Amino acid sequence: MRSIIVVFSICLLVSSCQESKKIAFIDRTDVINNYQAKLDIEERFKLKNENFIKRRDSLGRAFQIEAQDFQLKLNTLSDKKAQELYQQLDQKQKLLQQQFQAEQQELQNAFNTEIDSTIARVKRFVEKYGNENGYDYIFGTSDATSTIMYGPEEENISKDVLEALNEAYGSKE
Repeated sequence: MRSIIVVFSICLLVSSCQESKKIAFIDRTDVINNYQAKLDIEERFKLKNENFIKRRDSLGRAFQIEAQDFQLKLNTLSDKKAQELYQQLDQKQKLLQQQFQAEQQELQNAFNTEIDSTIARVKRFVEKYGNENGYDYIFGTSDATSTIMYGPEEENISKDVLEALNEAYGSKE
């Protein structure tokens, strides 16, 4: 009996000597989606996309007018001349489509590059935040990857990280 008490006391002593870890988690989706830098990027690219659409539509309307003009002249042209103009019109349409696709792809790539850079910046910020605030671990969760299935709300530091992140972003402007 005495040996059981000694073993139990030793276990209790060892376990009480272990340092507890400071652990928290953030909802990455919430933090990133509400990060002002990301919102600014989305707004800037929304404007760029709107300008692209206006330009594309304007050029598209001009091309449609040219195509309608061709249709009106079609009966007065020789078959050879009509075929020649049709090929020119077809070539112009293909070039416009290629140009629009290239511009749209370039816009999408630029957007993705900035968003990826912003996500990397958030990750670096969380590492720094964790270090400065004495966290041993800060886990991340999101709807897409639920690495945290459950955690007490007091361990969710998403709001604190987001506020600090936006404050740091605001001070850089």
